[in-house]
Amino acid sequence: MLHLTDLDTLKIESADTFEDVNALLYRLGVTDGLPVVPPTASRIEAMLNGRDPDAVIAQLPPLRGRATMHKLAMCAVMAGCRAEYFPIILATIEAVAQPEFNLYGIQTTTGNATPMILLNGPIIDQCNVNAGANALGPGIQSNATIGRAVQFILKNIGGAVPGYTDKATLGQPGKYTFCCAENEGATPWEPLHVTRGYPGEQSTVTVIGTSGIVEVVDSNSYTATSVLLTLAHSMTIAGTMGGRYLLGGGEPLLLITPEHADLIAQDYTRHQAQQYLFDTARLPLQHLPPETAERIRDDRKIDGMDSEADICVADCPEDIMLVVVGGAGIKSAYVPTWGGTTRAVTRPIDPS
Repeated sequence: MLHLTDLDTLKIESADTFEDVNALLYRLGVTDGLPVVPPTASRIEAMLNGRDPDAVIAQLPPLRGRATMHKLAMCAVMAGCRAEYFPIILATIEAVAQPEFNLYGIQTTTGNATPMILLNGPIIDQCNVNAGANALGPGIQSNATIGRAVQFILKNIGGAVPGYTDKATLGQPGKYTFCCAENEGATPWEPLHVTRGYPGEQSTVTVIGTSGIVEVVDSNSYTATSVLLTLAHSMTIAGTMGGRYLLGGGEPLLLITPEHADLIAQDYTRHQAQQYLFDTARLPLQHLPPETAERIRDDRKIDGMDSEADICVADCPEDIMLVVVGGAGIKSAYVPTWGGTTRAVTRPIDPS
C-alpha cells in the first residue's frame, strides 16, 4: 500500500505507457480497480490552475492525512475530472472534514456508509451535472468523476483502505461514486440549499452520510397524502436501526421524482410534508425481533424515556430532507442515512 506522503513524490512521466502507469498505480493500491487517467505533472498543473500545491485544506481521518492541493489534484486527474470540477471537489472535502459529519466513523465502520455529494445552484449548469433522468446512474462525466475523485481522496489521503482501515462488511456501489444535483427546475418547493440558509444563486455542495438507496414505486396513488403514506412506510425498515433509537441516522433523505413532487405539492408545503412523514414513518416495537425490542426498552429506561414509544426516523420534522431529483416516472427513492453520529453538511462552492 502506498504511504500517504508518497503521493507528493510519485512522478508519472508523459512518456510512460497508459498500461504501465495503470499497472503501477494498481500495484501501489491507489486506484479503485478501474483504469485511471495517468496523473502526469502537466495534468496536475492544469487541474491546480495556479493554486498553491502545498496548501492544506484539511486533515482527513482515519490516518489524518494532509489534503494538500497537489494530492487533491492528483486524485482528481486520476478520476478523469475536468479542471472546472476542481472547486466542487475542494468544497466537498472541506464539508466532509467538518466534525459534525463524523468522517472517521464513516471511513472505518463495518457498515456500508459513504458520502453522497448533492449539488445546488448555478454550478449544476456550468459543469453539466445530471439532476434529471438517471441522475444516479452512468453516462455523465461530471457526476461520475467528481464522486470518484472524492472516493480516491478519502482512500489515498484519508487512508480508508478496504479490508484494512475501511472495515465495511459489504460496502456498496456508492463507494465508487455517488454524486448528483437537485432538479431545481422541477422542484415545487425551494431548493435544498435555500432551506439550509444559502441564497438561491449560491452554488453549494451538501454531503450526506448514506447507507444505500431504496427504490419507492407508487404508480397508483392520485392524492398527495397517498404518495406520502407510501414514502413514510418505505422508511420504516427495521434493519436500518441506528443510534439514539432512530431508524437510520436520524437525518433521512428522500429523493422525490418530479411527478411525485408535483402531486405532493398540490396539498402540502415542504414543511407540511416533513411533518406528515415525521408523524407517520414510525415502527412499533412489537414489529421488531423480541431481543432487539427488549434491548431498546432497557436502554430507554436507563435514559428516562418512554420504553414503549414507537421508533421514529428523525428527531424532528426538519431533519427529514426532501430533494427533487430525476426524470419522468413514478419511482422515487429513500436514502437511509448512516446510523452513526453524523449530520449532513453544506458548504459554498468558490468557482475561482
